[in-house]
Amino acid sequence: MRKKEKSTFRKIEHHRTETFFLIVRGLEVGVVAGLVSALYRFLLSKAESANHAVLTAIAGKPLYIALFLAALAGIGYLVSWLVRWQPLSSSSGIPQITGEIRGHLDAPWWQVLLAKIAGGTLSILSGLSLGREGPSIQLGGMAAKGIAKVTKADKTTQLRMISCGGGAGLAAAFNAPLAGMMFTLEEIHKTLDGNILCMGIVSTITADYISKLFFGQNTVFHYTTADIPLKSYWILLLLGIVLGLAGVGYNALMLLGQKWIGKIKAPVRMMLVFVCSGVLGLFVPQLLGGGHTMVTLLLQEHPTIKILILLLLGKFLFSLLSFASGAPGGIFFPLLILGTYLGAIYAEAAIAWFGLAPELWQELVVVSMAGFFAAIVRAPMTGIILVFEMTGNLDSLLPLAVVSLTSYTLADLLGSTPIYTALLENLLRPEDKAAARRNRPGEKVLKTYVLPLGSALDGKCIKDIDWGRHCLIVSIERGDTAVTPKGDTTLHAGDTLVVMVSQRRFARDNDRLEALIDPKS
Repeated sequence: MRKKEKSTFRKIEHHRTETFFLIVRGLEVGVVAGLVSALYRFLLSKAESANHAVLTAIAGKPLYIALFLAALAGIGYLVSWLVRWQPLSSSSGIPQITGEIRGHLDAPWWQVLLAKIAGGTLSILSGLSLGREGPSIQLGGMAAKGIAKVTKADKTTQLRMISCGGGAGLAAAFNAPLAGMMFTLEEIHKTLDGNILCMGIVSTITADYISKLFFGQNTVFHYTTADIPLKSYWILLLLGIVLGLAGVGYNALMLLGQKWIGKIKAPVRMMLVFVCSGVLGLFVPQLLGGGHTMVTLLLQEHPTIKILILLLLGKFLFSLLSFASGAPGGIFFPLLILGTYLGAIYAEAAIAWFGLAPELWQELVVVSMAGFFAAIVRAPMTGIILVFEMTGNLDSLLPLAVVSLTSYTLADLLGSTPIYTALLENLLRPEDKAAARRNRPGEKVLKTYVLPLGSALDGKCIKDIDWGRHCLIVSIERGDTAVTPKGDTTLHAGDTLVVMVSQRRFARDNDRLEALIDPKS
């Protein structure tokens, strides 16, 4: 028997008894993703502090200001060189991980790690309005890929490790293991896979533990809880509508800005944005960085509605410029900050016009984070769980759900493409896909698909479905029972199909199978 055939049979057999293996791999992923994300978080914290210190030191000194702006132009040029050296290190990192999982990309993990950490640190040192969370997801995924490569894991295991590494990176960035796990399933993997769930729980908890060893166990936000009366829930529905519309506008403007600003040549584009950051820092330093300063300002000083609107517009425009520059850094945390400011403005209006109790102001601010996130990313469960873990408060669960599901539904009805899906489509060029297919060996990959309610395959026999020449159904998991697939086996909603596909054709076959199973198709 040939070596490849033996490997394939071992993979099928191993699939049946691999829980312990998944736990061990999850620990490996959690450790490396947690350490890399913690390092990145530490470097960005120091870089942000250094930026504030420099701005304070040069205030009112024209010569030093000129030297500072010249230095920022030089840093912008250096970051553009890093991105040119490794293009997949640019911007957020979440679309890159999703593209890797779907088989469209095959990133050199160590280059991405180096370029992302160096470029992201320099970007925050310069004050760009970028978050650490998207890059932490990519860093976690690439660190996991590195471990998979070093330990010579098969392609199926490697893809699982990358998925879970991304979730572990988010867990370490926010101290939010449940949100990291949910993000893996809802946004990166986009299916409920028991193997991913098993490995992912272990990896996110491990990464969260490592992060807390370095940064402590405090939650990101602290606020006073106040229960919204049930008779006032219509105010939450209206807030969800406002956030849904704002999310649709945000996605459209961010993509348009990326398109137009992207027409400027990379070195010039980055140098201009980096210098712009320095100028803004001299006058409105609150707009710099991911947005932690703006949160403190909002919750502690309770600005007037005029200041809230100005800061909201300023943060959005500078975030758009920073992200469209292509510098390493994400929009994850900045968009949460924009959500809090939208919530604060809405709360001020609700207090003035609808008679909302003033003590509910902070409640609307917090739930708006999840609602805005759900409209933009289209991952409502991740948003709800993330805000819960960031605040440590379960009392707001129902308001979070009402606002998030309302904004999510409206954005979906309006046909807005989820931001990371749109960014992935922009990222993938035909020549990149072709190169990725050419560079892959002929190894087989096991991919899991869950048959949803309403799927056209529900009630059909396997033999009556066109699976394609290169796909083989290995097993069907129906509840706690493993069903041996045969031609006359009837599929039912809720079945978990384990399908073997060729690595060389993985991206193409995966897209086709997802379309085949999708109830909308």
